[in-house]
Amino acid sequence: MNGLVYPEIATRIFGTPLMMHPGKAASILSAIGGRLVDGGLEFEGAVPIAHVAFERGRPSAARISDRMGRYYDANKIDTLDRVGNVAVIGIEGTLVHKGAFIGMSSGRTSYQGLQTQIKRAALDKSIAGVVFEVDSFGGEVAGAFETASMIAELGQIKPTIAILTDHALSAGYLLASAAKQVIMPPHGRAGSIGVITLHADYSAALAKNGVRVTILAAGEHKADGNPYEPLPKETADRIRGGLGKARQSFAEHVGRFRGSRLTAAAALATEAQDYDGSDAVALGLADAVGNANAAFSSFIAAVNKRRHH
Repeated sequence: MNGLVYPEIATRIFGTPLMMHPGKAASILSAIGGRLVDGGLEFEGAVPIAHVAFERGRPSAARISDRMGRYYDANKIDTLDRVGNVAVIGIEGTLVHKGAFIGMSSGRTSYQGLQTQIKRAALDKSIAGVVFEVDSFGGEVAGAFETASMIAELGQIKPTIAILTDHALSAGYLLASAAKQVIMPPHGRAGSIGVITLHADYSAALAKNGVRVTILAAGEHKADGNPYEPLPKETADRIRGGLGKARQSFAEHVGRFRGSRLTAAAALATEAQDYDGSDAVALGLADAVGNANAAFSSFIAAVNKRRHH
């Protein structure tokens, strides 16, 4: 039994509310479940999705602005990726609350890094518009709403656009929806407006290995949801209640960002489904279906035209 060998990984997966597509959660468990418990773990009811940002040789964020190529040309790194007077901020891979890095690191984008970039984009007078390149199946709830609100506030002072280079699901969609416009490819996916959490019950595995865990706690609910006992129905119901509140907040934020294009009630009515380009536009999750590079060029042209008037 090796369930305690990877505490950092376990604490980011179990007992933590996640705005993450179920297929991504299933994929994570399929990949690392064997490290957490002998025999591995399965996520029933979801098909694992193999998705790694920048896979198959794709350059690092942001692809549509050729960041890697321009890095070699200029031989320097800026907090903001700039194309003329437009900043490009990548929202890609798994989204985590804290991380002392800007952009992608080990398949993750941190809200902390995004907030640093958003603040600088807002204060930098040379930045006339901001593109958010989004390709994410979501991640942690903690930090997501604050970051989304910062994107919405940035949109009040400078033009913003979210350009999907495939997926904007769950927390990834929350952040994309905060931009003034959302453009996505025809076969991309948007939505998954819901919240999940995972609970691991190690009790059978512990018993099999002759390990008995005694939980000593002060406070009736102090040990609720612990991984060493089966999850009681009343505890599961209470956790679901908390997830329901988070989902309600998710929908309300999206409704505030999208306005009449996608109200909070309409966001809730999707029941956490995700949609391809044409259906997403019809429902109001996105504004248009289009080519990412063309949308990027059009945004730059519009920003420059606006600046000269």
